[in-house]
Amino acid sequence: MTDAAHSDFVPTQPRVHDVRRADLPLSCPLPSMSLWNSHPRVYLAIEAEGGRVECPYCGEIYVLVD
Repeated sequence: MTDAAHSDFVPTQPRVHDVRRADLPLSCPLPSMSLWNSHPRVYLAIEAEGGRVECPYCGEIYVLVD
């Protein structure tokens, strides 16, 4: 790629998702997310991480709200 191609690149910000205990166990991508272009499903230990965890694949952030 040329430098001109890189100048059009705009990084996306990770989204923050609220998670309830009723939603556990937590996996990314969430069941409501489109799976056609997703990474492999990974289970995230949100309780062990103090109620906030980031997906190692896509950077989505999950916060335990209850």
